[in-house]
Amino acid sequence: MIKAFKYRLYPNKEQDVLLQKTFGCVRFIYNQMLANRMAVYEQYRDNKEALKQQKYALPADYKKEYPWLKEVDSLALANAQLNLNAAYRNFYRDPAIGFPNFKSKHRSKKSYTTNNQRGTIRLIDSKTIRLPKLKNVHIKLHRQLPKNAAIKSATISQKATGKYEISILVEWEAVIKPITPTIESTIGLDYSSRSLFVDSQASSPEYPKFYRLAEARLKKEQRKLSRRKKGSKNREKQRQIVAKLHEKVVNQRKDFLHNVSRKIANNFDAVVIEDLNLQNMAQGLNLAKSTNDNGFGMLKRFLQYKLAEQGKQLITIDKWYPSSKLCHCCGEKNNQLSLSERTWTCQRCETTLDRDVNAAINIKLEGCRILGIA
Repeated sequence: MIKAFKYRLYPNKEQDVLLQKTFGCVRFIYNQMLANRMAVYEQYRDNKEALKQQKYALPADYKKEYPWLKEVDSLALANAQLNLNAAYRNFYRDPAIGFPNFKSKHRSKKSYTTNNQRGTIRLIDSKTIRLPKLKNVHIKLHRQLPKNAAIKSATISQKATGKYEISILVEWEAVIKPITPTIESTIGLDYSSRSLFVDSQASSPEYPKFYRLAEARLKKEQRKLSRRKKGSKNREKQRQIVAKLHEKVVNQRKDFLHNVSRKIANNFDAVVIEDLNLQNMAQGLNLAKSTNDNGFGMLKRFLQYKLAEQGKQLITIDKWYPSSKLCHCCGEKNNQLSLSERTWTCQRCETTLDRDVNAAINIKLEGCRILGIA
């Protein structure tokens, strides 16, 4: 099993300076290699055979011209090249993703990845971790790594509030026994803009909408930020205040979704959800604020790995499946059902149905059909 564990880092002043240098060098190398690729393409765009034979510059090739690149971890620069290659592959696979962009000093996320080579990344004790170039760094190890786990790599990042985090990727042997779900141990979840989701048991977690609760104060502090002079110390102080408010909302949302997903993963053997395009929903139905605040996509990711760790399954059904329009009692389809109708009566069996609960039950039944559960 391969899994990443995230912890808080507390570097000293010298390590903080080196981390900032590393962020800058990684960003510089990424931009230089992207510019090099674009220049080669413009030169040989009419000759595809010659273009295929071209060799692009490597991170080591830039160290002669820019010797200050030798001050930082070489593996961080090598991983910047891998990230650029992945960005190109994603673009060729799906052009809608967009062509790779140059990284900005102020807008792009500050992070870099380094690999473990013969113990260059290791835990010294419960409060210290050894990292390449940085040496011993203080860490908040709030949970232990799995026993006999081998550290593969580490990603160091800095939040907008200035806090440092490290994500340690480890690999270990885990014995997972697959669990065969039954219809009683299967649950269906129907997305709800108001309460995050409604399940097939007619209950919902009643998401507190943390962003809307903090919206009034955010509006006030962001207005102050817009009045500060760019480049001034007061603007930086106000930016920190706004960043801390946003970070608090993110932490509240993650904590809530972790608790909900853990409860579902422990109580059920199979979870069935719809394969929704949340981005299109936010743009097309004027529900951007509620959709983005709910974090349903994050809940899906949490459920996926928490179920897999226990040998359980997350089933995703087609987003075009008419879960809301089908009567779960007799299978009658109501093609005239509009989005504003929250309850409707089946014309065949005359059952009064709640739209969300009926959809959740149909999602569960379709998931059972996929799983082969009678």
